[in-house]
Amino acid sequence: MNVTEMKLLRWSCGVTKLDRIRSERIRGTVKVTEMSKNIHDRRLQWYGHVMRRSENYVGKRVMTLQVEGTRGRGRPKRRWMESVKEDPREKGLVVDEFEDREEWCWFVKNADRPV
Repeated sequence: MNVTEMKLLRWSCGVTKLDRIRSERIRGTVKVTEMSKNIHDRRLQWYGHVMRRSENYVGKRVMTLQVEGTRGRGRPKRRWMESVKEDPREKGLVVDEFEDREEWCWFVKNADRPV
């Protein structure tokens, strides 16, 4: 959670930094997960959605697209697919379990979202 989100959460709870209450405790009280976890979930949901589509779907073809040419100097930018490959490891998922939509959504969702 970034600083602005945490400030809003503290403000909505009526807590200031002077109260010296940790962010984790505030998040637990309000039952809100970190924004990064929600981003991981949404990314995995979208991946499952795209993978269940037909083979001629544009989004699926773009995922396997190889761009010609050379890349620039320096460290390569983080790609979406690299993140998708790392996200399931955090949740203990296998990336190939996306075929059953209900099961995939159940695995991917966090506790703060309705089932």
